Amino acid sequence: MRIENLSPGIGSVVHDLDLSQPLSSELVSEVKALWLDRLIIVFRGQSISSEQYLSFAKQIGTPGTYPFLKGLEGYPTITPVLKKETEKVNFGGVWHTDTTYQAAPPMATMLYALELPPAGGDTLFSNQYAAFDTLSDGLKKSLKDLRVVCRSDKAAVSATRENRTSETGQNIVKEALIGIHPVIRTHPETGEKCLFVNRAHATAFDGWTEGESLSLLSFLFDHQTKEEFQCRHRWELGDLALWDNRCTLHYPVNDYFGHRRLLHRITLLGDKPY
Repeated sequence: MRIENLSPGIGSVVHDLDLSQPLSSELVSEVKALWLDRLIIVFRGQSISSEQYLSFAKQIGTPGTYPFLKGLEGYPTITPVLKKETEKVNFGGVWHTDTTYQAAPPMATMLYALELPPAGGDTLFSNQYAAFDTLSDGLKKSLKDLRVVCRSDKAAVSATRENRTSETGQNIVKEALIGIHPVIRTHPETGEKCLFVNRAHATAFDGWTEGESLSLLSFLFDHQTKEEFQCRHRWELGDLALWDNRCTLHYPVNDYFGHRRLLHRITLLGDKPY
């Protein structure tokens, strides 16, 4: 396989690797090592069925279901991520890490591009190792023992789900889901520390009011999405992206009104942050 980096610090495109067939154990190890190093990798030029997509996902981790939307018929762990031509709001259109309102958020997300606008619809990713490393020593010390409350019903992100939940909602989530996690997370595989808050779901520090938390959280939200931490992926049909939810944020750019965009998502089960 041939590797092309999206930016110096995060993101790579993988060429000349066919995911329609199972990978050897040696190749799976190579892919995982690249993924842990680059945080987001994109396999270009794929043509795979839902069964082949799921088989590849199982070579990387254990697929899980999304609490708010039904999956594909026969494939409950594959969730369509759709924006129709007539819709103005895109699904998940806030800087975020997926479902941090869960006690054990996903370790990874995969997206497979099936329908794209003629231009636009890119996804930005941000490196949270770098976001942590560039904080002052004083702030790192202050954040060291703090925990953050993440909720599924924060207004900014709830609005981005409304079009899809009205059509294919699970109708099983009656109350807000809440996860409480360390602000500074240790990655369970690399051992490195990263900033683990996000604008979509973080509402307050544990034991603090929302008002008391607002200024510091706002600073962290702005800091963690600085351009120098980012890469930008311009989607092509057949792209399959795999990113590490434990140490990245992502943001789908909503600049393609009047055009349809459809990707299929699989999330891989993670562990409780520490």
